[in-house]
Parts: sequence; C-alpha cells; structure tokens
Amino acid sequence: MGLFGRDKKRNETSCCRGSSGAPVENTGATVKILGSGCAKCNQLEASVKTALGRLGLDEAVDHVTDFAEIAMYGVMSTPALVVKEKVVSVGKVLTVDEVVTLIRENMQG
Repeated sequence: MGLFGRDKKRNETSCCRGSSGAPVENTGATVKILGSGCAKCNQLEASVKTALGRLGLDEAVDHVTDFAEIAMYGVMSTPALVVKEKVVSVGKVLTVDEVVTLIRENMQG
C-alpha cells in the first residue's frame, strides 16, 4: 500500500472524488500535470505539450487541480508530472528535453 492508501488497484479503477465529493470519471489521459494552475504548473503543461508534439504523440494532457486527487498520488510539492499513472517528476518545471526523455522512458510497455 502506498502513501495515503494509494495502491496499484487505484490505477485499475476509473473513479476518483472531485472537490464537491461527487465521483469524477478518470479521463484516461496518459499524461497528467498535477498542480493548482499556477504559472509553474502552466509552464510544465506547455513543455509537456511541446514534447508530445516533438515525439509525434497525440496524447491528451489532463491538468489535475483538485488537491485531494493530487494527494492520492502521494504528491506534496507541485507541479508534478504523471505518465501512465506513474509520478515521474515532482516539484520542478521541466524543460522540453527533460519531458521528452521521461515520456520516452515511461510510455514504453
């Protein structure tokens, strides 16, 4: 079992709780940005979108701003990058080249 009760089974379910407490369906996005929507979070999102374009990937990018959902990933410092439900970076704005590397490493399989 992981931090805050998050375990691998959560990845198999398609539901989480939004800020209203109502169930929110998982978008199924392969790449997610976790953060409040601040300037740093938006910079990371821009880097991710550019990196996906460079890689020729047409992936949706989900920007998760709900702090309860962010905490379910065990993230305490934002922005964070999640690829295929795995947290791959926490607390820093990555360059496009860094994002390209992380996506290549984590999209395989």
